[in-house]
Amino acid sequence: MKQADAPAEFLLRLALLGLRSCTRVETHTNRTVMVSLSARGVLRLHRGYTFAPDAVLRAIVRFLDPRLPREQRRAAECEFLVFPVEDHAPPPPGSGRRDRPRPGDLRVLHRLYGAHERFNREHFEGLLGSVPIRLSGRMRTRLGELSVDMVTGRALEIAISRRHIARHLWTEVEHTLLHEMVHQWQAETGSPVDHDVAFRRKAAQVGVLPSARRAPLAAAGP
Repeated sequence: MKQADAPAEFLLRLALLGLRSCTRVETHTNRTVMVSLSARGVLRLHRGYTFAPDAVLRAIVRFLDPRLPREQRRAAECEFLVFPVEDHAPPPPGSGRRDRPRPGDLRVLHRLYGAHERFNREHFEGLLGSVPIRLSGRMRTRLGELSVDMVTGRALEIAISRRHIARHLWTEVEHTLLHEMVHQWQAETGSPVDHDVAFRRKAAQVGVLPSARRAPLAAAGP
């Protein structure tokens, strides 16, 4: 997924509409996470929103305001999701391709599904639904990612980086899986899928880092 900085004029436009604590805007054409704001003040959003009218951008600003009640943020999310971003910034050709299966994938996936079932039982009272888990060779900086249907809010799948699995301890891979399961919990409880206060609180409850970074673990690998 190629990212690019949005023009400075667009950041100024968002600021005039009320956005605070944003230092930079990165755009992309991935429908998995349409809008997100990192703790460092980096706003990532679909490139199509740079063509959106002020009413849509105001909805994004409301969605990013952690002080608003969950119901109002959810309403704002539904408002900006109806804007046809791909009419203005279509995905690049071939962006929907998936990795080819590789030797050993079944063993790894079996362990991941087993860990998902165990974490669901231990940390979520078994209430999370079963979701497909995919191994991704295209993830360069992310360790894992939850894909969400941006219209219905339904969790679609969890992707885990092949590089992460190959280079890091299995306990770290499980930590990444549990991080994404907190996002799944957000999606299934009707909350915005982001790293807000509710996410950080739940992450602390289940024992994972609130940021998508490697955990300082030292157990044996697979």
